[in-house]
Amino acid sequence: MAEKKIAQKGKKLKDFKLKNQNGQDFHLTDYKGKKVLLSFHPLAWTPVCAQQMKSLEKSKKALDKLNTVAVGLSIDSVPCKAAWARSLKIKNTKLLADFWPHGGVAKSLGMLRAEGFSERANIIVDEAGKIMWVKVYPIRQFPDIGEILTALKA
Repeated sequence: MAEKKIAQKGKKLKDFKLKNQNGQDFHLTDYKGKKVLLSFHPLAWTPVCAQQMKSLEKSKKALDKLNTVAVGLSIDSVPCKAAWARSLKIKNTKLLADFWPHGGVAKSLGMLRAEGFSERANIIVDEAGKIMWVKVYPIRQFPDIGEILTALKA
């Protein structure tokens, strides 16, 4: 089996379109001039993933100050993301459904696991659409938002 190629720092990211939990289109190119944090989580309705998305929501003001939009991505469907966002009381963070083609964005960035869900990972895209930071975490590890804020300040 071929080694999967993980997103590389300095690489220009191709635009993509996914639906958020409200069924609205999210285009990466709509955020040119801002940094975008792509926060991949394996599956909705799991404890570490819930903690990860809540940390993005709680950090919105700090992220805004750093000219950064954070989005959560998983292979779950839009209705699943909508119900999950309601249950977590997430109002500001866009939860993107990388549902069809199944894990297409995750796959394009080398983040789709053989099991059919994404890695737990964070990718920061700079204002020009280039990858400036990538970290893949052990699947059960909660990503430290402080580490992400530090990377954004660098």
